[in-house]
Amino acid sequence: MSNLNVGNVDRTLRILLGLVLIGLAAAGTIGAWGYVGILPLITGIAARCPLYTLLGIRTTSR
Repeated sequence: MSNLNVGNVDRTLRILLGLVLIGLAAAGTIGAWGYVGILPLITGIAARCPLYTLLGIRTTSR
């Protein structure tokens, strides 16, 4: 598990953002683009972000 690079605050924000975007898309408020919220939701749940890996960013202390 040493490859985790998303900290707890970052994870929480990603999960909330993902759920909000998906919810708005499902309600028809923002259209199909809201399903892009799947990306922050998955990276938040997995605590791993491929873009952070490429850029060498870590928001976790582990």
